[in-house]
Amino acid sequence: MALYAIGDVQGCYDPLQRLLEKISFDPQRDQVWFTGDLVNRGPQSADVLRFVAGLGDSAITVLGNHDLHLLAVAAGVESHRKRDTLDGVLSAPDRTELLSWLKTRPLLHHDPKIGVTLVHAGLLPDWDLALAQECAQEAETVIGGAKATDFFRIMYGNLPDRWSPELSGWERLRLIVNAFTRLRFCTADGRMDYAHKGAIGSQPAELMPWFQVPGRRSCDQRIVFGHWSTLGQWSNDGVMGIDTGCLWGGALTAVHLTKNPLEFTRVDCCRQATH
Repeated sequence: MALYAIGDVQGCYDPLQRLLEKISFDPQRDQVWFTGDLVNRGPQSADVLRFVAGLGDSAITVLGNHDLHLLAVAAGVESHRKRDTLDGVLSAPDRTELLSWLKTRPLLHHDPKIGVTLVHAGLLPDWDLALAQECAQEAETVIGGAKATDFFRIMYGNLPDRWSPELSGWERLRLIVNAFTRLRFCTADGRMDYAHKGAIGSQPAELMPWFQVPGRRSCDQRIVFGHWSTLGQWSNDGVMGIDTGCLWGGALTAVHLTKNPLEFTRVDCCRQATH
């Protein structure tokens, strides 16, 4: 069995099919992980959701910020944004099935056999794997449960921006979800920054990529993530970043996780959105 991870698809169904063909993916034999953000900004979000859901156990995806935004809009607690392309999902005849499937996806997936962890954006420097798994499960229980709409009402916001085990209630859940789905840069003491989205080196001196914070408690883990299109393909510091900006005219990238050395494959994408 081959195990692949693929970066943010964001409704780009046709490039996804070309990439799977290029790596000779066989759902009867192989498994594919998705870094989240299956939907939005691209033209075929509903097709992507149907396809990935239809792969069953041959696919694992974690939730990204655009996936959560879709769920909040569908719940009626958030408005469409200017560049959203969610109508295809919201008006689909199988809307209920697609959204029900999406809201039960995890925020973190860990495979102990190969020692690789999948998240959308990152892990806070204060989190080791066990704490990250515990935090993910807390939030997943709410997002997939009866209180999901209540959470979506308070999900948007940048505070609190630093982890504390004393956090509780909605503030704790907001921070957890922000870390898993929005993290790029933070300070040396783990305070998250959401304003800076550029490549490494473009940030103020007090900020650093989450995976380069000295003493990061997950430094013994191999982590694959997406979310950060301006970072591009990254394989260093014990992490693999594979959001290569398909939506922006870059590429859609897959990494063969069970090959040593790692094998990266990409297909070029047409520009689907504007900043």
